[in-house]
Amino acid sequence: MEKRQTITFASLPQNVSELQALKEATLENPFEVCALVVAVLCRYETSVNDCIDMLNFLKGPQPMSAYDKQFLRDRLTGKFYKPRSYFKGTSPENNYQPTEYTVEVFDNPYSYQSEGYVTLWLVSSGADSPRQIKLRKKGNQWFLWENFLLPDIRIPKADDPWA
Repeated sequence: MEKRQTITFASLPQNVSELQALKEATLENPFEVCALVVAVLCRYETSVNDCIDMLNFLKGPQPMSAYDKQFLRDRLTGKFYKPRSYFKGTSPENNYQPTEYTVEVFDNPYSYQSEGYVTLWLVSSGADSPRQIKLRKKGNQWFLWENFLLPDIRIPKADDPWA
């Protein structure tokens, strides 16, 4: 049976210290780790360095490579709305502006196929199908292994010349 977990943040972390102060930052619940990834990616728009520092915290013993940083730059530059699309209440019509920072994360029968890894799913309000995050376990903590949240989605209405 599919498990769903809804995680709400009062505000989004702006740096590693704020991230580590969140109750979800124990990294013991993989659903919460996925929600943290969304929250952290939102920081890219205003501070690339803070975003990367926080992602490195979520990646644990394997920090971001130069390729990972280039991938983020390619996927997010000019499209900072992508991570916001994972918050409930967002849509292309409201330019992906969340009224609350609530993320729903769920698993499926294929989530636990590889020992020590889990693949969880999130819904983007700008995409037709759910997107995934793969985590890897070390000890009792889950760390970001692969992020599949950043393919293109429908553009915000404000950016659509045909709207």
